[in-house]
Amino acid sequence: MNRYLPFAFGAALGALLVRERRSRRAAERFAGAALETLLNAIDANDVETGRHVRRVAAYALVLADALELDQEQRHVVERVALFHDIGKIHEALFDIVHEEHRLTEEERRAIATHPQRGFEVLAPLEKFYPELADGVLSHHECWDGSGYPRRLRGADIPSCARIVALADTFDAITHSRRYREGQGIQAAIKAIRGGRGTQFEPALVDLMLRPDVFSRIEKAHRELHRRGPARGERRHGKQEHQVPDVTFRWRATSAVQDGVARDLSAQRQEVPEA
Repeated sequence: MNRYLPFAFGAALGALLVRERRSRRAAERFAGAALETLLNAIDANDVETGRHVRRVAAYALVLADALELDQEQRHVVERVALFHDIGKIHEALFDIVHEEHRLTEEERRAIATHPQRGFEVLAPLEKFYPELADGVLSHHECWDGSGYPRRLRGADIPSCARIVALADTFDAITHSRRYREGQGIQAAIKAIRGGRGTQFEPALVDLMLRPDVFSRIEKAHRELHRRGPARGERRHGKQEHQVPDVTFRWRATSAVQDGVARDLSAQRQEVPEA
């Protein structure tokens, strides 16, 4: 047996692993770029929806911190919050979302399809963000099983979706919509307390309404509304700098871009000429 064969085999295996690692990193970068593109699509479709999902993300992150979630779980919660309404940019729902009047029952039924539509948009990214699509699908499920689309109950609802549901409700009540004025914080507290054990997880409601936690929600609310759009602004108005930043980025930094270029260059050198 050639005594150099094990070394040759080890070198070949090492080269294969390096190539596989580069391919995986490239795929992860593409998945991240896809998420950023989708978030930009939400903003481009409707600046109000773009602002809404960021406000929901801000409130959800307060709850995530109070729950002492680790960094990765915080990112899961933030992603679900940012994309929970992506199904509403579907062409079948676009006109309904932009209606100036209260929705009819038929329109409400159509809007209720947005979690499923959002799931279908995000499902191809499941390999990289395994909890994202299911969290978006589940953000209108209720603790008592009366929600939609799957009528999940209790702990069967993903925890990230339970958090986002609370944050979403708080923003829906306190922020104005095209057809109604937003209500005060006390109205939101009353509604959230009223949904304890039916719409929302009881322990999560108790946590959110704990004085030290809710004071942070109120602080975020004040800060976000100071940045709010002028009254009557519509999606065709200026959109630059009109939404708060998210706490993580998918966009490649120059250092990462340099790394991509190096990877591509190395891969070209590894391919033998024909």
